[in-house]
Amino acid sequence: MGCSQAPPPSQTDSSVRSSDQQPNHLVWLRPGDVDTLDPHRTSNVFSWQVFGQVYDTLLAFDDDGMVRPHLAQDWTVSEDGLSVTFNLRDNIQCHDDTVFDAEDVKFTMDRALNPNNPSATYTNWGPIAAVNIVDPLTVTVEFTEPFSAFVPFMADPFASMLCDSVVEQGSAFGPRSTVGTGPWKVLEWRHGDELILGRHDSYTNGGQPVDNPGAPHVEQLVVRTVTDAYARLTDLERNDAHVIVDPPIAELNAIQQNAQLSLQLAQKTGQSVFFQFTVSRPPFDDLRARQAVAHAINPEAAIFQTWGNLVQREYCPVARGVFGNDQDFCQQFSYEYNPEKAKALLEEMGYGPENPLEVRLLTWLGDQREAIVGVFQEQLRQVGIEAELDIMDISTLNARVRLENQRKVGKGALDLMGWAWYDPDILYALWHSPGAYSGYTHPDLDVLLEQTRTTLDPDERLKAIQAVQTHLLQEAVVIPVYTPGWLWIYATDTHLEGFKLGRFSRPLFNDVVLPSSKDIPTP
Repeated sequence: MGCSQAPPPSQTDSSVRSSDQQPNHLVWLRPGDVDTLDPHRTSNVFSWQVFGQVYDTLLAFDDDGMVRPHLAQDWTVSEDGLSVTFNLRDNIQCHDDTVFDAEDVKFTMDRALNPNNPSATYTNWGPIAAVNIVDPLTVTVEFTEPFSAFVPFMADPFASMLCDSVVEQGSAFGPRSTVGTGPWKVLEWRHGDELILGRHDSYTNGGQPVDNPGAPHVEQLVVRTVTDAYARLTDLERNDAHVIVDPPIAELNAIQQNAQLSLQLAQKTGQSVFFQFTVSRPPFDDLRARQAVAHAINPEAAIFQTWGNLVQREYCPVARGVFGNDQDFCQQFSYEYNPEKAKALLEEMGYGPENPLEVRLLTWLGDQREAIVGVFQEQLRQVGIEAELDIMDISTLNARVRLENQRKVGKGALDLMGWAWYDPDILYALWHSPGAYSGYTHPDLDVLLEQTRTTLDPDERLKAIQAVQTHLLQEAVVIPVYTPGWLWIYATDTHLEGFKLGRFSRPLFNDVVLPSSKDIPTP
């Protein structure tokens, strides 16, 4: 999942609705909104969070990141790796009271793989040749070649299962409504303002790591967009919200000292923030220029100055908590902080004090990135790289990076980007030709990336993953910087019971019990 979030909508003044808050309505504040309710049309993280509430997946991640049964009660992979068979649980109810079965699984997968209108996460479904219904509760997925990342993908919200009755909604599906089997169903969506989800009374949990086996305890989950971090915190403090994400970093100590508030930090998020380069033109088509940047930046200093101890230095292209991440292994292929080496490399290329290298440094808004990219800008300046900052929303950044990679002339560009995924298959999505951003490619790298997908033996797959990471690091294609990076700090009402952050920073509300009025102090 890319850290693809919707452009921030206009500021919502939640005080206008504070009197509307109902006793058994859970209010969750976020800095951005869903861009669609259709899981095949986006890689937006705000949408991804909601997909996890309104849909279920065939499988689920437990607290250790292991794949468990969910809509499917079990699954088998053929010995040759060319087919996966799922046996579904019986009597699963969709939001419209139709029964979820093998027809819905086939409908979902065929739709995601439609070549005329493929899913935004099309490559993550793998080389599927056919989806065959064996009986109403059994589905077999056939592949043209083994695909090791398919089973874990079936636990990700981007692989959410649709109920095929959604076609009856016509053009309303996605922009206004949907039909799934998840613990919450869509009641109303006012774009840029709030999404109101109602309890799915017929819900039964198959594998999500929560205690509640049935429908949520809370009647409604109200997901509101409040773009300003201080406004979100104010709403929480005056009991107009129960859960907020991304409180102001400067206020974290105060939150921890406030007996009425609790702080939760997601662990093992699968998130990684890294530098990548436009290699379609000078200067970053030259390895020396990329190496110069790698030697010029001091991530540890930038992290401490911006985040303190809240984030960790990341050395691997595969994020912490994901198979293949090995900090010691990756560090041996990383470029150490050495400004003098950076200056020497730039001098070889004809740059110096009287002729600094001028580039653009792109990143996206929020989560302290404006601050940390300013630190990197100064570090680059110290070695003779003048970086013009260009900060935008993530959707614009994604499009801009692709555009930069298509240009053969113009000022050089690099960007501080972020992605999150549960499996090293993210390497294939980003770097296999033509690449997610049409950037760096190499035939040798393509071969290695294909091996990471088709190799089923974990030990052999790990070797392929390490070979890919070695290539990316030695060629300075990517410079990993830190983890986590976004939507991983939550503040809640202390009296709120049952809120949980699952693996890969997934918020779970199934167990939530709202505080009674006697528990809530007067603001």
